[in-house]
Amino acid sequence: MTIIVTDTGFSPDTFNGPWTDLPPDADDSALSWAVARQHPVRIQFPAFSDGRGFTLAARLRRMGFTGRLRAQGHVIADQYAMARRSGFDEVEISDDLAARQPEAQWLSRANWRAHDYRHGLRRSG
Repeated sequence: MTIIVTDTGFSPDTFNGPWTDLPPDADDSALSWAVARQHPVRIQFPAFSDGRGFTLAARLRRMGFTGRLRAQGHVIADQYAMARRSGFDEVEISDDLAARQPEAQWLSRANWRAHDYRHGLRRSG
């Protein structure tokens, strides 16, 4: 079973529609295909140390993708703000990860707009 993490916390995965699954090494043709179809996209994170998915999400958004974008796999609570800033709407994690990093840890990063270094620069400038 998987858990969906959003800015409001944990919830079960209730989406039953088709996904466009992209590996972290997806090329431009795969991204263009996803943008053209606007189906929900799920980008795999094979390890928490593999940040290519963040780059893919940002590229998809810059290319005009406006649909649902989900990070799936090994994303940890400390990376939640980065996931949201790069364009993800939600993160899909395993029950095991949710047990190790409970909802409170994810919610402490849910105010991701205010915890951006650029936000501090705008206030001081």
